[in-house]
Amino acid sequence: MIKKIRVLLVDDHMLVLDGLQARLELEGNIDIIATASNGLEALEKAKDTEPDLVLMDVSMPVLNGLEATKRFKAEQPHVKILMLSMHNDKEYILSLIQSGANGYVLKDVSSEELVQAINTVYQGGTYFSSGASDSLFSQVVPNLSCEELSKREMAVLKALAMGLSNKEIALSLNISVRTVETHRQNLKNKLNIHTSAGLVKYALAHQLID
Repeated sequence: MIKKIRVLLVDDHMLVLDGLQARLELEGNIDIIATASNGLEALEKAKDTEPDLVLMDVSMPVLNGLEATKRFKAEQPHVKILMLSMHNDKEYILSLIQSGANGYVLKDVSSEELVQAINTVYQGGTYFSSGASDSLFSQVVPNLSCEELSKREMAVLKALAMGLSNKEIALSLNISVRTVETHRQNLKNKLNIHTSAGLVKYALAHQLID
């Protein structure tokens, strides 16, 4: 039996919620367990429904997506957060990543790409739709060097940037998941980058992958 991804949808527009729910429920591995119209309601519903992933708008009343993401990471850190927004401003996206969001998808993407984003984030990867990536990685990150990274750390970094989960990286490099986790932490320490999304940004900015 397929283990379904338990998704909580959050948007203050009922038509958007209805449309998202109708489309995502067509997927055999996605289960929409609840919907909410703002960040505060999402936090409360998540306590009762225990979602694997929250697909959340950014601009909402009562508690917006940015503040809700901060609280999710503080109160329910195991929950994956995928942001859905119409804004592609670089600083806007960066602020959400720094708050702990695992991915950022613009509302003009196809439903197929949204499903791909949900699956990638659920599996432990990060996901940015093309428009968000173009904005986010338009400039090279300054003052960072690859010189101190080992070959194994570079391999892990490249795999992370490709959206692979810890388990997938472990299998591809023939090492344990715990070793992958150690390399990830070493990368963060050496590069002074404190989020997985930041590591992806670094890898793309330095053209470590195509």
